[in-house]
Amino acid sequence: MADETLKGINVNESSESIRWPAEFEPSRCPIHVRNELAATVPIDRVWAWLIRAALWPSWYVNSKNVCFLDSPPPDLAPGTRFRWWTFGATITSAVCEFNPEEGRIAWNGHAWGIHVYHAWLIRPTPQGGCHMLTEETQHGLLTRLNKIAHPTKMSEYHQVWLERLRDNAASGMPPG
Repeated sequence: MADETLKGINVNESSESIRWPAEFEPSRCPIHVRNELAATVPIDRVWAWLIRAALWPSWYVNSKNVCFLDSPPPDLAPGTRFRWWTFGATITSAVCEFNPEEGRIAWNGHAWGIHVYHAWLIRPTPQGGCHMLTEETQHGLLTRLNKIAHPTKMSEYHQVWLERLRDNAASGMPPG
């Protein structure tokens, strides 16, 4: 992982937790959502489906119009910038952390009134499956309004994302 990828990230966190950039530490954000799921599927398949962002709209209902801005699709990679629609907004994101060996990927996202950091940690389990953790923090005006209008929406959709990710990984590797 490039040094600049970790700029501003708390690298003193445990290897079992999310490495937050200072501005996105959960204690500093009005929105913090954590979802996790154990799966009996191999970690390499889960990782492959997660980074194949070009396919998200085909299996995750809260994702549309994924467009890679400066690198070739279909997979996310270190530094990848992409634009996509989620939670009713078009977000411009950049991959900030990408470490397949540690099962870590995270991206930021920005739109008017929204600033987000979405991180994933995928760990193998002794039974040959994996444990998937995803956490997101947000701040900004629109974020505060969404918290009032739809307080559980993000948690519900992230759980769907985890479940669909598990189901797709159970079917095999994603199409090329």
